[in-house]
Amino acid sequence: MLDGTFLLAVKQEMEPLVGSRIDKISQPSRDEILLSFRRPGGADRVLISTSGTGGRVHISDARPENPKTPPMFCMLLRKHLTGGKLTAVRQEGLERILFLDLETVNELGDTETITLVCEIMGKYSNLIAVRENGKIIDALHRLDDITAQRLILPGVTYTMPDRRPRLNFLISSVEEMTDAFAGIQSGSLSKGLIGVFEGISPILAREWVFDAFNGSEPHPSELTRKDYEALAERVMKSRDLFLSGNRCYCVLYEQGRAKDLCFEDIRQYGSLYEKKVFPTACSLLDSFYSEGAVQSRLKQRFSELYKLISSLCTRTLRRLENRRLELSRSEEGEKYKLMGDLLSANLYRVQKGDTLLECENFYDESLPPVKIELDEMLTPSQNMQLFYRRYRRAETAREKLTELIGADEQELMYLESVRDFADRAQTEAEIDSIRSELSEQGYIRRSSKGKKEKPVKLSPAEYGIDGFTVLVGRNNRQNDELTHKTARKSDMWLHVKDITGSHVIIKSDDREIPPQVIEKAARIAAFHSSGRGSSSVPVDYTFVKFVKKPAGAKPGMVIFTNNRTLYVTPERPGEENK
Repeated sequence: MLDGTFLLAVKQEMEPLVGSRIDKISQPSRDEILLSFRRPGGADRVLISTSGTGGRVHISDARPENPKTPPMFCMLLRKHLTGGKLTAVRQEGLERILFLDLETVNELGDTETITLVCEIMGKYSNLIAVRENGKIIDALHRLDDITAQRLILPGVTYTMPDRRPRLNFLISSVEEMTDAFAGIQSGSLSKGLIGVFEGISPILAREWVFDAFNGSEPHPSELTRKDYEALAERVMKSRDLFLSGNRCYCVLYEQGRAKDLCFEDIRQYGSLYEKKVFPTACSLLDSFYSEGAVQSRLKQRFSELYKLISSLCTRTLRRLENRRLELSRSEEGEKYKLMGDLLSANLYRVQKGDTLLECENFYDESLPPVKIELDEMLTPSQNMQLFYRRYRRAETAREKLTELIGADEQELMYLESVRDFADRAQTEAEIDSIRSELSEQGYIRRSSKGKKEKPVKLSPAEYGIDGFTVLVGRNNRQNDELTHKTARKSDMWLHVKDITGSHVIIKSDDREIPPQVIEKAARIAAFHSSGRGSSSVPVDYTFVKFVKKPAGAKPGMVIFTNNRTLYVTPERPGEENK
């Protein structure tokens, strides 16, 4: 997504930082480094991510939580770079590599330049600290495989990745572009453009083709020299737009989720995707990756807890499926009762030693013949009692299994709700609260013997809708407190239908709640649920007085009546947090 041209826009926005000094260095997650720069009159933070799906470098307003103990690479950067002055931000052509040159003072008091090499290359993204003699100090991700094209290890000389000769559309002429287009002989034209130009993304290549050929994409073999020239002229328009600074930093959204980005307006999808424009390249990247980055950090930091929750869900589901299979087998109990009844009515026809009884099924009007297999070692009466015993065992098993299956279904629903809350968690406090809840429920052993864990203080999410306050639970325990303690009987309660999600309360303050407020709150409820990726989510709503908690039910589990249902599209709440 982040191509070399967009990275050039980021570089230009970072150039005013030249001359500022590094004040703080932190590592919020395994793949991220946050550099805090201080300059006269202000401060800025630069986020460098080497995530396989979100590799990037940009100025950021994010304030991610940091681990209590800084990782080793973070400590190494603090040792070498704290207090260092940024002297240059460099990029070779439109390569997805940004060089940050930092003037520092070493242990001997000598001034030296250390370069942070930010390689933004998908799953191969990396951050490498290099001395001015070209030797690597260390890297966020070391590469020591002898089969690799290059080694990334301390002490090894840094070499750039192989760079294919391609055109830079910001400096190439129409003639050079036209000649290069003639070399595209097969495949799709837009993919061929990616091979011709460096630093362009697939969406930009498709946009060029879309505009140049009025919404169609001809096969390369169908093109003439005139077509090549028309395509080159379209590329020149993008160049003029970029170099003039008249850019349109655009993000496409599908059902509230960011799908793609570009430095110019994207028209190829029409009204299929929602579109949002940002004032700067860095603000776009900050927004584009914000939610996924937060959840990625939490999942890395609390990976063991996420694995435990997933394991509990899988184990409970497997147990539930096995019991359902046993229940289907226990349904044969009625067959044993029928055999016992028919044998009872035909005892006079059976002798000890018989292995088979053929008789009519008098329970069926057509009197179909039935064959009953007998144990030759038992008397007719004993065979009859054997069938009845099998029937009673099957009935007992069916009743017990039905009870156990109901309990398993409730437990699975609860665990899936815990997993849903963990997947949507935005802060370390929310994860700690989930851990505390699992500990209370007996899924996690208490860390310290004899000591009761302090409850994690966490406030519900709060939004404003047309003068009404809307509260959203962040976990199951908070759902309980919100619905049964905080809310009044005249307040409105909302929850997605038949799937996991947060309890949502509309505070009425003894006013009538308008339908449009209920609908907007329903959209928020759908967003704060496992159905947030769907286009139509059913949401039940009723007054709090009709919501009850069954005795012994797990946190967050309720029953309700007098409800109505709305089908809505999930919508991210506005920034009206209080």
